[in-house]
Order: sequence, then C-alpha cells, then structure tokens
Amino acid sequence: MIEKLTTRAIQLLKTLIETQSFSSEEDQTAAHIEQWFVQQDIPFKRTKHNVWATNKHFDDSKPTLLLNSHHDTVKPNNGYTKDPFKAIVEDGKLYGLGSNDAGGCLVSLLATFAYFYNRENLNFNLVIVASAEEESSGPDGLNSMLSVIPKVDVAIVGEPTLMNLAVAEKGLVVFDAIVKGTPSHAAHPNDDNAIYKTIPVLEWFKNYTFDKTSEALGEVKLTVTQINAGKQHNAVPADVKLVVDVRVNDKYSNQDIVDILQKEAPCDSIIPRSIKLNSSSIPIDHPLVIAGIEIGRSTYGSPTLSDQAVLTCPSLKLGPGDSTRSHSADEFIYVHEIEEGIKIYIELLEKVL
Repeated sequence: MIEKLTTRAIQLLKTLIETQSFSSEEDQTAAHIEQWFVQQDIPFKRTKHNVWATNKHFDDSKPTLLLNSHHDTVKPNNGYTKDPFKAIVEDGKLYGLGSNDAGGCLVSLLATFAYFYNRENLNFNLVIVASAEEESSGPDGLNSMLSVIPKVDVAIVGEPTLMNLAVAEKGLVVFDAIVKGTPSHAAHPNDDNAIYKTIPVLEWFKNYTFDKTSEALGEVKLTVTQINAGKQHNAVPADVKLVVDVRVNDKYSNQDIVDILQKEAPCDSIIPRSIKLNSSSIPIDHPLVIAGIEIGRSTYGSPTLSDQAVLTCPSLKLGPGDSTRSHSADEFIYVHEIEEGIKIYIELLEKVL
C-alpha cells in the first residue's frame, strides 16, 4: 500500500509542478488535488483554493491532529536554467518550481493521510488541509480555514526540514521606518540632509541586539532590507524610507518587539505592517516530539516562516526536502526524499495514533 501511495504521490507532484500556482492563483492545482482525493475514494471539501478532508472514523470526543502543507508557489527567479513549469527527473532529482517548497511535503502528507484514512480506533482524529496563499501570508490561506475545519489540538506543518523536527519557528514583523530631514536644492548648504541622517540610523540597526536569546531559536534577527529616497539628482529629499525585517524568537511576542523598537529606534517613525505572524513551538515532551526522537529524528529551531505562524495550538514543522533549496533557481527535491518522507511520517504517526 505504501508503495502504491508513493507512486501516486510522486505523479501528483509532477502534475502540480507543471501547473502554475502563484499565491492566490491556485485554482488549477486545487482541482488536481481534488482529483487525487477522488482517485483515493476519499470524500473532501474545498473552501476557495483550500482542499481538506477528515479521516473516515472522525470522533468528536477525540483530539484532532492537523496535517497541513501548501500548494502555492513564489514566482520563479531569473536564475532558472530549466523550465520551472516542467517536471524533470535527472540523477534522482525531481526539478521544478514548488518541488521542494512545499510540493514534496504536501504529497507526502496526502499519502500519509490516505494510509490512515480508513483506520478505526485512532487516538487522534486526522484533518488534512492542502492550503493556499502560504507564500504571501494571504487572507484566504490556512488562517481562513481554522474556523471552517474541526478544532485543531496539534499540527504537523509540512515544510522541507530534511525530515528532522523543527520544534520551534521564528515569528516575523516587518516595519516601515522613516528618517526625516529638510528638503532642499542640492546646490545649497543643508545640515539636515535626510540621507546623511540615515547613516547613523543604519549603524544603529546593524549593531542593535535584543537581550533575550532562545535555546531553540537563538537571537532575534533584525535586518534592514530596503531603502528608498529621492526622485531627482538635484533635490535633497524630505525623508528616507526603510524596511526592517525582524525574525522573532520565542522569548518575545511580536508586540514586545514593536514596543521596544518604537521606544528605542532612532527613527522619526517605525510602524509594523502586521503583528499576526508570531513565533511558534511545541513542547519537547509532546508525544509527537518524543515519537520523532525515538525513530531517530533530531530537533532544531527553524529561522524560516511557515503557516505555523497562524496556528495557536502546538505545532511541529516536518517534511522532506531541504529549506536551503526553497525559492532557489532550478529548485528540486530528491525522489528518494519523498519515498523516505512518507515512510517516516507513517512511522511517526503509528506511534501516536
């Protein structure tokens, strides 16, 4: 049964790769996932571009385990040498946009769900959501499904982790900051040039450190990622606009970060775009984590963001593939990673279900 499910999972991934599914444009990949459920004879529902199902013997008296990964992708970068929308297998690698992030995880979780779908007397209910808009943190992704699906008690979020256990994940706050000065003609003296005033501000951001370090996630990482000022060569602008990316560990809430930077940052203003994408974690003594360790998987803290950020329950990030390949040119996943991923997911869940 596992071999048959694996074959179908890999074929589905090839189909998904060859179907454009940029965030909020996932209509066709959702249709392919629907067809996969039909082939497995598993009833499903679709909410916008999110496709979901529950196990056959769902029992309201039992806790519910969510299996989730996404079928949207970023847009391909200019570095591709292969067609990003063609599933190409070479030297054991399956190339294509979304193969690693997170198509391999999604099809592996779908296969795992199908493996347990008919089983009776599980300790947990299962619900699977193939979600949209993860890459854009859009309004119609997993966050919109939490009021639609049954209440979730714990979750496995499929993202490439080399099948190791990401027991914590950093949150994200993006800030728009402004350094103001006095606009003037470039030919005249100006001791209040906003661009020059930005130099010590950039140094401040470069050198600033937050006090609390997390055992799982390390330090909070603050990075200035964008800068914009001026429209013409002979005019000093009135202000300089900065974008600041802050990756938040589990020692701070996103609101804590906002409060600290608004008090301390030497800008005229610094405004968060959103504070919804908080850090997430699962207790190291949770049965899922214990089961993963027992089957030889290691634990770590993840610096990258996923749909874990919208969950309020304990969640574990786990999946085939390597995060360093995500969003890269000529993205790929090894076929054997999918094969092993399905086996490890099943072995893990056999211990808790």
